[in-house]
Amino acid sequence: MAEEKQQHGVFHHHNSEEKPADYIKEKKHHKNLEHVGELGTAGAGAFAMNEKHKSKKDLENAHRHKIEEEIAAAAAVGTGGFVFHEHHEKKATKKEEEEANGKKHHHF
Repeated sequence: MAEEKQQHGVFHHHNSEEKPADYIKEKKHHKNLEHVGELGTAGAGAFAMNEKHKSKKDLENAHRHKIEEEIAAAAAVGTGGFVFHEHHEKKATKKEEEEANGKKHHHF
């Protein structure tokens, strides 16, 4: 029983020491999230265009299609913002990696 690890708190963190940063994994993670966001933006934009087309063709339900078009357009803008955020996170990780490895940018 002396060799058992003590469990602290609800989430059972095993060690409180910080591991060295794995910049390659972090850059890859942000890159993948950026690509997923791009797909979400494209899908929401395509759905918005489809709803716009339906609102013109289906006059009985035109109001419903216009509302769905606006919601899809808002979702496309939101996912676009997420892509922008992940792109900058990826750039920040790259900069942190360069600074950690001794590559410093000197601007005169």
